[in-house]
Amino acid sequence: MQDVQLTHRPVISATGLFTPAESISNEELVDSFNRFVDLQNQRHADAIEAGEIEPLQHSSVDFIEKASGIKARHVMNKESVLDPEVMAPRWSERPDDEISIMAEIGVIAAKQALEKAGRKPEDVDAVLCAASNMQRAYPAMAIEIQQALGIEGFGFDMNVACSSATFGIQTAADYVRSGNAKSVLVVSPEITSGHLNWRDRDSHFIFGDVATAVLVEDEAIAPDEHWAILGTKLKTVFSNNIRNNFGFLNRAHPETSDNADKLFVQEGRKVFKEVVPMVAQMIIDEAGKLQLDPAAIRRLWLHQANAGMNRLIAQRVLGHEASADESPTVLDTYGNTSSAGSIIAFHKYSEDLAPGDTGLICSFGAGYSAGTVFVRKAA
Repeated sequence: MQDVQLTHRPVISATGLFTPAESISNEELVDSFNRFVDLQNQRHADAIEAGEIEPLQHSSVDFIEKASGIKARHVMNKESVLDPEVMAPRWSERPDDEISIMAEIGVIAAKQALEKAGRKPEDVDAVLCAASNMQRAYPAMAIEIQQALGIEGFGFDMNVACSSATFGIQTAADYVRSGNAKSVLVVSPEITSGHLNWRDRDSHFIFGDVATAVLVEDEAIAPDEHWAILGTKLKTVFSNNIRNNFGFLNRAHPETSDNADKLFVQEGRKVFKEVVPMVAQMIIDEAGKLQLDPAAIRRLWLHQANAGMNRLIAQRVLGHEASADESPTVLDTYGNTSSAGSIIAFHKYSEDLAPGDTGLICSFGAGYSAGTVFVRKAA
């Protein structure tokens, strides 16, 4: 008797979003940064006058918005970020028997996705925590989130910087396709305020905090309203143009450590020049493999890092400058939230599409890493 091969088709059943209550406007951020600059220049006045060091330069709202398109960002701890003497997020360490902060916000986003899909924790087979930074090396954040939700099965962490969520979606989809799981949560708690150098004029405005969740399931059990995953494509190319050298080995020689490279560092112009054509061509090529006309993609949910990059990528893909409807942004109010950015855009701007409409979730960033998830709204 011949075996019957079952086809498992992965879909996105629902998404969830946690947004911190506190937000920092560009005006607040510039005021804080410029007070820091004045303090530092005053403290090092003699060295500056002697020509030993260069004075720090003020930032401005116009500079920030022209460079990035960002107008505000949500953060987990506003007070310490805006304190010129601190300029970094601060919170009390929690005991080991209390849920960690990354797990806590991840659970909130995950519960929202589960509720939207009408799913109970016991229906989920796996949890992937996909984010640009993990609060600790082990136990895995995914396993803590799994425990807090009451999910059986397994969980693990994965980090592909700004593409962590899309890489997580393909991984979840592969589990579904293979029949190894029917329901997988991809959770991205991105507390990116922690890896940002708030004292660096060229990047102090970039990042914000958030958590997202994507429920990837077998079409056979999905709710009526879902998004079929038509295809996914992942790509990595090594580059030093975006880097963060923080890690447990840094503790080996603390007396010689330069902390600046233990935070987010980038060569912004090089990133722009190299990533835009790479990602645009990747989208066009993959659309062709899926027999999709790139110009006919109804909506692009692009990585929310830089308004100029998104504008050029969308233009190359669609063949014309994209409208806000074709390529919506959350960058202006959320800032760059690393891998969560394109998921926030999808979460907020997908329900109005009609059955049969196709869309693209796309990420790109450090690595370089890039991920595409082509989806179609269920008819």
